[in-house]
This record gives sequence, C-alpha cells and structure tokens, in this order.
Amino acid sequence: MKERGSRRILVGMVVSDKMDKTVVVRVERLVQDPQYRKYVRRYSKFMAHDESNACSIGDRVRIIEHRPISKQKRWKVQATLTKAAEV
Repeated sequence: MKERGSRRILVGMVVSDKMDKTVVVRVERLVQDPQYRKYVRRYSKFMAHDESNACSIGDRVRIIEHRPISKQKRWKVQATLTKAAEV
C-alpha cells in the first residue's frame, strides 16, 4: 500500500462558522522584522471542512492539509483542542 505524503498541520482559532460544513480558521505566526529585529504577529485565514458542524466561533482547532474539497477549501478540521468559553 502506498503511503500518503506528509501533510501540513496548523493550529488556529475559528473566526467564522456561518457556512454549512465550513469554518474559517485564523492561524497566527511570529515573523522577525528584518530591520528592527522585533517579532511581529502575522495572520492567515484558511477555510476548513467541518463535516459535523461541531466547531463554533472562538474554538481552538487543529487543521490538516487535504485534497481540494471546493474552490477555496483545502483544509480539514482534524480536532477541536479547546472549546470557546460561553458567556
């Protein structure tokens, strides 16, 4: 049996869950400024497939690279690490 290639795994926060079976996940990374050598936060947003509609805004999730599911979805929610605190 052929092994699957290594797929990227990212951790981020759900910022939108308005779509059906899709969440928008914001992933944060630290980048050093080339001139001032200060670390700056950079953000990227990824659309991820959430089959069971289990994620809600504020959840911390792990997403994994996946084959294209739609025009913009190339990621899948692998696990929910922490649920959002309910107010």
